[in-house]
Amino acid sequence: MASIRSLLFYLVLVVGGGIAIGIVTAPGAWYAGLTKPPFNPPDWVFAPVWTILYVFIAIAGWRIWLRASGGWAMKLWAAQLALNFLWSPIFFSAHRIDIAFAVIILLLVAIAAVIVAAWRRHRLAALLFLPYAAWVAFASVLNGSLLYLNTPAGG
Repeated sequence: MASIRSLLFYLVLVVGGGIAIGIVTAPGAWYAGLTKPPFNPPDWVFAPVWTILYVFIAIAGWRIWLRASGGWAMKLWAAQLALNFLWSPIFFSAHRIDIAFAVIILLLVAIAAVIVAAWRRHRLAALLFLPYAAWVAFASVLNGSLLYLNTPAGG
């Protein structure tokens, strides 16, 4: 029973936190007015993709916590979540595409570090992070493209 409660905690923390940040920092007129690259997905794609990824992130964190709550994989998991939650306010609220780009690159590095740290002892957690890594790699290219296209020297 304690295991189920801890899973629920991780789901509420990650999925709930992600949804709350998404609501508070929802893209508005500023984002709509940005020049976007041709590969920019429609806005409706982001919520379902992130919801699924947040479920994966929560399950991965829970699995790591069950086996090694004080280990490097858990510390890296917490760091990637902090970077993940930091990106939206910087990008959508502060309108700092440049700083958001730096944060998302650090996030991608942290995700890769979780995969490496978890691979031997927490294989399922590492595998759950692979789609997350792929999406954040794509989001990094998108963020970099938005930076390039929306600065005076760019696009």
